[in-house]
Amino acid sequence: MSSSDAWAAEPVRPLQIGDPAPNFRARTTMGDLNLSDYRGRWLLLFSHPADFTPVCTSEFIALSRASARFEALDCALLAISVDSVYAHLGWIRAIREHFGVTVSFPIVEDPSLVIGRAYGMLAQDAPDAATLRSTFFIDPEGIIRAMLCYPATVGRSVEELLRVLAALQRVDSANVVTPEGWRPGDDVLLPPHQDQRSALAEAGDDCWFYRTQPDAPGGRGA
Repeated sequence: MSSSDAWAAEPVRPLQIGDPAPNFRARTTMGDLNLSDYRGRWLLLFSHPADFTPVCTSEFIALSRASARFEALDCALLAISVDSVYAHLGWIRAIREHFGVTVSFPIVEDPSLVIGRAYGMLAQDAPDAATLRSTFFIDPEGIIRAMLCYPATVGRSVEELLRVLAALQRVDSANVVTPEGWRPGDDVLLPPHQDQRSALAEAGDDCWFYRTQPDAPGGRGA
């Protein structure tokens, strides 16, 4: 399938958390795929402005080295940029030759920018992909659960990507929320009371709108 066969539905408004991730069909370094092929597991979809760039190279090395940690959280990795599959393959080979790291995930080609525009990674009238560094956390139902955007000059933190993924999975496992900087094993928060009776019934010095609870051993994402 040629790159011209790539398809993605154009959203009627900018994508938001809670929206279904637009499906697309495209060619990758590991063969043709549909985004819907990832249903049933978590997916980290992340874009980069161009192959053979220093910031992107550092990210791909770090993500490849951490691929087993994402796999342990049942999360697949999928990269995308405007470069052709042939450029992707050349870059992958150069990374292995110079850094001894094999890129362990597919890289999508999007030379027409149709996928990038469908995801709001760049403006509809953008002439190039200079701003194309976005990250989407997509859950097993195909819903966008979180989005992170970075400028071309600042690399993403793999530790933060793992932390956000674990937090999303933890709040899905029980009626809890996570505080600032939460990591697996830290205390979680209980949702605040939603009515006057339960709020006034809070015992002792407990704060009705800030109640902590030890993280349950074996909790999802722990």
